[in-house]
Amino acid sequence: MTSVAVALVALGVLAAAYVVIRYELGRQLDLQLKQQATLISQQSRSEPAGPLYGECTWLAAPACAQTVRADPAAPHQNGLVLPVTGATRRVAAGTLGEHYSDITVDGHAMRMLTTPVKGHRALQVAVRSDTVDKGVRQAGLLLGAVGGAGVLLAAGLGYFASRTSLRPVTRLTATAEHIAATRDPAHRIELAPYEARRDDEITSLAASFNTMLGELEEAVAAQRRLVADASHELRTPLTALRTNAELLARAERLTPAQRERAAGALGRQLREVTGLVNDLIELARDEEPQQFLEDVRLDRLAERCVADARGHWPGTVFTADLAGPEGVTVPAVPARLARLLSNLLDNAAKFSPPGGAVELRLARTGGGRLDLTVRDHGPGISAEDLPYVFDRFYRSRQARALPGSGLGLAMARQIARAHGAELTAEQAPTGGALFRLRFPAP
Repeated sequence: MTSVAVALVALGVLAAAYVVIRYELGRQLDLQLKQQATLISQQSRSEPAGPLYGECTWLAAPACAQTVRADPAAPHQNGLVLPVTGATRRVAAGTLGEHYSDITVDGHAMRMLTTPVKGHRALQVAVRSDTVDKGVRQAGLLLGAVGGAGVLLAAGLGYFASRTSLRPVTRLTATAEHIAATRDPAHRIELAPYEARRDDEITSLAASFNTMLGELEEAVAAQRRLVADASHELRTPLTALRTNAELLARAERLTPAQRERAAGALGRQLREVTGLVNDLIELARDEEPQQFLEDVRLDRLAERCVADARGHWPGTVFTADLAGPEGVTVPAVPARLARLLSNLLDNAAKFSPPGGAVELRLARTGGGRLDLTVRDHGPGISAEDLPYVFDRFYRSRQARALPGSGLGLAMARQIARAHGAELTAEQAPTGGALFRLRFPAP
């Protein structure tokens, strides 16, 4: 389309140039006739009042001139060279002004000016116009050749430019088709160095597509890791469940104490598998829809979570400092936000020594943001474990001997992000781990 537009503009310019050339040549010819008519009129003043005959004696060939009387019956009106019409007689009579006309004499195209002169006569001056017509035709042919060459050049350059500029789009299409066929998002659109330096829409589209493929590849890899980790975590408890179930199937061979231990182990393993499956379902859920959000009193929610944690962990001392921003509310899904706080409190209690303290504090920071911190006094988080504490199924060396699936903190961060909050982990200044949940300013 760009080549067509360029070609149309070029042809329009050449057509306009042809019209201007034709007009200028015609105007120059008319100006020449006017000058000759003025010269003949001045010379004829010294001639007798009789008519001038049409032997073209006034100007050298190929131009000629003659005078015409208003009355066709007047003397010397026979044998005129230039054609005489009724309009010519009216010019001689003074009832019509001068005018130009195109005529043919002896097979030659001529341009003629008819203008009134004294003595009720009309002066006709004619010059050959075939040279002008020839020049116009030559100009037309030359402009046509230039136009044709311009159209071909525009087509060639347009094709080259389109192939060059749309090459990333071609590679984008090929990459998309390859990914659709192989389901492998690891492919990218390769841009040449000169293409990567260009700042245009096509290059931006290719870069955005590569970014999208990177995010897609990361999402697919995370999904595969989740499936692999989940299968690994489920394999051990499922094996233990099957063993205990098979053992209970032969209950008549067991003593009452053995049956009780097997039933207890089976119940614990069922609860462990149920908790793991529930955690996986939570992690697989999308963000809560906007319509489920409601204003939640953060201090009251934190107080209920602390009370529940005291019941689950009777050997741990929980303290809550919620007196700061009393009555503050945040838009949230209460059940999910409570799950986040419970996970943080359970994690802190799990790593606390017997009789250790877990501190929860709610405070307002600069800029109107809310900070809710949960701190324990356990071994803390080592520098090598700190970047991975929120990864799914990640368990540090200290946590491998403790109960849990390694999904609690990953779920907590996902819930925080769904609420527009930021959850971070750090080493407490005087020992222990500190988790900070920061809500944006309202």
